[in-house]
Amino acid sequence: MAALRDETELAQGSNQREQTAARRQFAVTLLCDVVLPVGLYYVLRGAGFSELVSLLMSAAAPALNTGYSIVRQRKVDSIGLFVIAILALAGIGSLISGSPRMALARGGWFTGLIALGILGSLFTSRPFTYRAVKTLLPGKSEMLEGLWCADPQFRRIWRGLTVLWGCGLLVDAALRVIMAYTLSVDTVPALDGALYFVTYIALQVTTHIILYRTGVFQLLFPGRGRQPGRFRPSAGTKDEGTA
Repeated sequence: MAALRDETELAQGSNQREQTAARRQFAVTLLCDVVLPVGLYYVLRGAGFSELVSLLMSAAAPALNTGYSIVRQRKVDSIGLFVIAILALAGIGSLISGSPRMALARGGWFTGLIALGILGSLFTSRPFTYRAVKTLLPGKSEMLEGLWCADPQFRRIWRGLTVLWGCGLLVDAALRVIMAYTLSVDTVPALDGALYFVTYIALQVTTHIILYRTGVFQLLFPGRGRQPGRFRPSAGTKDEGTA
């Protein structure tokens, strides 16, 4: 019994460390990809640089963060290369056209492509949100896979959440492009950063409400709050895409 308890404690400690590392990585990404670019833009503008130069130089923070991640992990990350490619294309396009608005719109096009990728995952064996929760909760991977293979309702919940995130990010992308081409250039970076937080919080809160009301949250984290009792795992048959 003591050995079993020790193994359980070690597994819990490992899961906590992995989750802490994931939260730390998210905080670094948020700082480099949202906070620093916005702050750097206004610092450069205050120093007398033009709108276009300030926008292009403020893109250095996310580009450097992505490059550092690739070097540190010693492998080519397709998502990282995608980020750098978007930044480079937006920068080149802005230099050719001489318009800062193309540089402003890069966030919208980038978010839109991510949204399409999320929606495209609906046609794969596992949708985006399900894969994301497995990455965030590695200790519950076996339980999640068992529910995914056995219960159609469980699969519908995660597919529905994937539609939510894909459509939500498409709306976010459209708003960013509209702001880039209709508002004054100096107001857009601040609004862009604020929109990131609004979209993320709105999607996260809606996701947590759905998971709680369906009972999946209590299934993943037993003992946290009362169980609404709507979701009941059942031994269903596998459908297409469960392999």
